[in-house]
Amino acid sequence: MGTLSNIPPHAVLPLSAYDRDALERAAERADQRLLRVDLAPATDKRGVLAAIANAFSLPAHFGHNLDALYDCVTDMTPRVEAEQPGFLVILENMPDTADFGHEQREALLDVFRDAADFFFDRKTAFRVFYSVRAGGSRRAVAGPGRRT
Repeated sequence: MGTLSNIPPHAVLPLSAYDRDALERAAERADQRLLRVDLAPATDKRGVLAAIANAFSLPAHFGHNLDALYDCVTDMTPRVEAEQPGFLVILENMPDTADFGHEQREALLDVFRDAADFFFDRKTAFRVFYSVRAGGSRRAVAGPGRRT
């Protein structure tokens, strides 16, 4: 399985440690469902969730909150014909702004960590790679990040 054989089948990892193109080719060779989103235009949670919903073709009833994201992600199915069922998710350029700082990113990544646990129980690979966009205005973010 090339590049993927050295990566745990259920992981959420920084993209910077990997070659994105090689990951995509490896997912294709393994018949794994590739879900990729460039979050560069997003500046806040609403924009991030809208971009993910669009890129992942989430259903119209998606509630645009983290709990709904988990529900929709765990409702997805891998390619039916895959010998090694699974998903490879790439979340590129997550914002680093006053409206989407470290706590919000961690809450989002927790959704994908929880989904990885869900797919582990179903013997379906679920690998997530993410990057954070450099720059952006940073101010203190009030209150703890939480799933809403």
